Amino acid sequence: MYRSLARPLLFRLDAEDAHHLTLNVLEAASRVPGWPVLASAALPPAPALAQTVFGQHFASPVGLAAGLDKNAVAVPAFSALGFGFLEVGTVTPRPQPGNERPRLFRLTEDEALINRMGFNNAGADALHARLSALARQPTPVWVNIGKNKDTPNEDAAGDYLKCVHALQDVADAFVINVSSPNTPGLRALQAADGLGELVRAVLDATEAGRVRTLRRPPVLVKLAPDLHPADFEASVGAVQQAGAHGLIVSNTTLGRDGLFSGKAGETGGLSGRPLTRKSTTLIREAYRLTGGTLPIVGVGGIFSPADAYAKLRAGASLLEVYSALVYEGPGLVRRLNRGLAELLARDGVGHVAEIVGVDAR
Repeated sequence: MYRSLARPLLFRLDAEDAHHLTLNVLEAASRVPGWPVLASAALPPAPALAQTVFGQHFASPVGLAAGLDKNAVAVPAFSALGFGFLEVGTVTPRPQPGNERPRLFRLTEDEALINRMGFNNAGADALHARLSALARQPTPVWVNIGKNKDTPNEDAAGDYLKCVHALQDVADAFVINVSSPNTPGLRALQAADGLGELVRAVLDATEAGRVRTLRRPPVLVKLAPDLHPADFEASVGAVQQAGAHGLIVSNTTLGRDGLFSGKAGETGGLSGRPLTRKSTTLIREAYRLTGGTLPIVGVGGIFSPADAYAKLRAGASLLEVYSALVYEGPGLVRRLNRGLAELLARDGVGHVAEIVGVDAR
């Protein structure tokens, strides 16, 4: 239905206009009394997919990546699609409009997107208001945090800490975003020395906020796929040594190899099918570097159960999707859950945690 009816109509629109239209529909659906709960209960993921990571329960390893619901306007509707967790944001302390439009492009021939959104969001206070107004969600909601564009890098830690202070009582986890290519200078924060200091500062802030909020959300770090191998190794080591609870591998890429679309020359971060193999390779390397002791969230080009399965076997405990939703539609999540359960059964595996990292050992 989506590929034959909805997608052709949406693809006639500008990519960002289609994005906002879809979010508006999901926001409206989120307000229908009882619907999200009933929908999510109707087709629960198989028990073999449920696991506990970071002390949190995940009914499915498949989550929503940051960037789609930046301001958490449709959390109940996304939960109803079958996601095991949701990542909202990127949020910055102050609202900001992001970069000028056009800033989101479909590369249909490549099943990819290029975005240069620039952390457009309504700010930490607005996000807190939305999340605190929601009924208690069965699906964990993570918050991806970043710095405002006009905040110099030497003051960046202050922006991340402001987000933590504003949102700790509503966030089930924090994701430190130092890897978006669309905020000038942001990726420089991935350098090992500075990254370790930033992670420790965020961890200290969550510990200090524990008394105030009675919560200490886990802290993860999202890395770019474009780091030199030596720099990737150093950054992973810095994250682990600083005491972060997990890694997200990986963000969008600046690479453009092997693309067919005429829009391949647009600036910004590339996501979707071209990242499938690259992100899986990086997950395997991160698993090897950490000895499997640091949970990894795998993201990048997950279009099928086989894609998801490969990332789990490479070392990811959890997964995230975004671009594939644009091309495959909302039924993707249920298909991934069903397909993963079938692959586990095919291989005689009783539980998803048993395959994490088997290809990296």
